[in-house]
Amino acid sequence: MTERRAVLSGSPFEEQIGYARAVVDGDWVHVSGTTGFDYTTMTISEDVVEQAEQCLRNIGSALAEAGSGFADVVRVRYLLPERADFEPCWPVLRRCFGDVRPAATMQVCGLADPRMRIEIEVTARRAGG
Repeated sequence: MTERRAVLSGSPFEEQIGYARAVVDGDWVHVSGTTGFDYTTMTISEDVVEQAEQCLRNIGSALAEAGSGFADVVRVRYLLPERADFEPCWPVLRRCFGDVRPAATMQVCGLADPRMRIEIEVTARRAGG
């Protein structure tokens, strides 16, 4: 039987909305759209680059708990309300994904909270899978 388990970050959104930060399903790790909130303080920077950095810290924690890492990411989706905010984030994103080269999509769309300036979702395949 394939292993399936939830990875929780402690964000109140997980309980309020009813989802997990990530789901491990066999060799696959599906990380939910993740924003720049620091879940320990429930604060979020106004700066999009700082939000991108926090998104990646949050994602990195979820991947690690799932037995994976950025090197295992095969798909990334970037969601931003403002197209112009994407390019300033490129150096931060390149640090995690530049050598990995996952398939990627950037979409301009509304996010759940007006303070959110970027949301990142990833899919990874755990090593050995």
